[in-house]
Amino acid sequence: MATGKQIDTDILSDEIFDVLCSMCKNKGKNTEGEKFCVDCKDYFCITCVQVHGQVPLCASHKVLDKSQVKSGTSKGLPRAPTERCDRHSHKHIDMYCQNHDNVGCSTCMAVDHRFCKDTFYIPEFIQKNTNQVESRQIQTKLKEIAKTLAKQADRFKQDKQRLLKRKAELLADIRKFRQEINDHLDKLEKCSLDEIEDKVKSLEDRIEDSLKQLQANKSRVTSANDKLASSITNQSEVFVYVKMAEDAANVANKYIEDAKFNSTVEGIDLQPDRTILTQLQQKKTLGILSEKITKTAVTLFQIKGNQSYNVQVKSDKIICNIHSVSCMEDGTIILADYNNNKLKRLHSYNYTVTDDCDLPSEPHQVCMINNTQVAVTVPSKKEVHFISLERQMKTTNKIKTDFKCYGLAYANKNLYISDDTSVYMYTLSGRKLKQFSKDQSGHKLFSDICRIAVSQDATRIYVADYCNGLIVLDNNGQVITSFNDGQLQGSNCCYLTEAGNVLVSGYLSNNVLQFTYEGELIGEVIKADKRKRGIKSVCCNQQMTKIYIGRPADEIEVYDI
Repeated sequence: MATGKQIDTDILSDEIFDVLCSMCKNKGKNTEGEKFCVDCKDYFCITCVQVHGQVPLCASHKVLDKSQVKSGTSKGLPRAPTERCDRHSHKHIDMYCQNHDNVGCSTCMAVDHRFCKDTFYIPEFIQKNTNQVESRQIQTKLKEIAKTLAKQADRFKQDKQRLLKRKAELLADIRKFRQEINDHLDKLEKCSLDEIEDKVKSLEDRIEDSLKQLQANKSRVTSANDKLASSITNQSEVFVYVKMAEDAANVANKYIEDAKFNSTVEGIDLQPDRTILTQLQQKKTLGILSEKITKTAVTLFQIKGNQSYNVQVKSDKIICNIHSVSCMEDGTIILADYNNNKLKRLHSYNYTVTDDCDLPSEPHQVCMINNTQVAVTVPSKKEVHFISLERQMKTTNKIKTDFKCYGLAYANKNLYISDDTSVYMYTLSGRKLKQFSKDQSGHKLFSDICRIAVSQDATRIYVADYCNGLIVLDNNGQVITSFNDGQLQGSNCCYLTEAGNVLVSGYLSNNVLQFTYEGELIGEVIKADKRKRGIKSVCCNQQMTKIYIGRPADEIEVYDI
């Protein structure tokens, strides 16, 4: 092989992977290492080893040809790995914990696996277990996963484009709605102005009429007075003018009295309709924004095959009973083993138990809180336990309830917990917020709740009721739909997938049905198997195209879809 030659990673053997130049590898290049530094424990190509020698701290390091390293390897052991630890960058990943199926440096083993019995130096482990390394098989699986991730990335990009397009549409809708409000307010304003104009015009006409009457009375009074003053010699005329003057005076006085009670200056007013402003002030937005789950999958999942994996651990006292299964975002699987009072963590590829955590009593349902934490109900203790998944699993916190808690889900920063006949909404700190148990008529919604699921935006609550089948509620506790049919007997578990499909298992019917996001039946995914005991739990990872089934048995079943 030529010095400094670029290597095609698709045809690399496991041996060649061990002698890549570490400096080139850090730059994203795959160059064959011709030299090995004993002090750094790194391989270098001819170019990089010269750079290495120019560093003052490395000038005294012992550098060997790679052929010397191979011949000088202690007792013919395989070469030690040259990959550096992410957490302890000065160390190489050269240790393996068989108990947790995890590799790391010596410091990792001392910190995280000090209680593990089966830890090995990797070259020695490989020498004794030649059949353990299946790099080709893992490479094939990684390529398949990479393709799946690429498809998922394309879907996310399409989702983003649809989201941005929808954003533009919503902004346009809001502006249009605002214009409709403006137009209507303009109309209200015009009507109010027209009403004022009409009212003022009417009052102006009345005032003009009053002025005309006033002028007429004034003229009569003035005329009567003038006539009376000019007729003092003729007693008969004086008598006539006096009577006419009295009549004019009486008419004028009556007009004056009437005018006092018909004032128009203070008789007009406008009281604004404050309810309009109050209603606007009570609104935070021009509409209610909600997240919609696109029902992308309306076809029935097709089972391509299945395999079972043993999930026993040494400390198990009796047969396992997988009451609940939860999938983490990285593919890790968490099992709730009812019979052995344990949570168990499974490896995402080979489904071996890598860790377990003891609980004070039987666990019922487990759900994911975030990437490093799950929660689990412990009915007999009336508790919800929070379990850390960092390093070794352990209980970090718990909240008490005043009822036996069975079902458990986490959505929109709240916990949803159920007993036999109610679903409660709790904060993570343990404060009760809501209770759903009766419909609008006061009738009981549930009779024997086993497990629950809640959509991410908390607009849908799915309840697996042993007697009443599947019940779907909105976030106000109103029933949207329900399914109680002979196809589903002893409904005991429900699971909502990322794409909005709902899987529901029946313990007595020993099957799994698939429903839409709104609770409409699509069909039967997993049919009854008379050779096996009833299904206790179901979980799905659509990204990994797997369905996981738990039963009262020492194995978990993994179905390819």
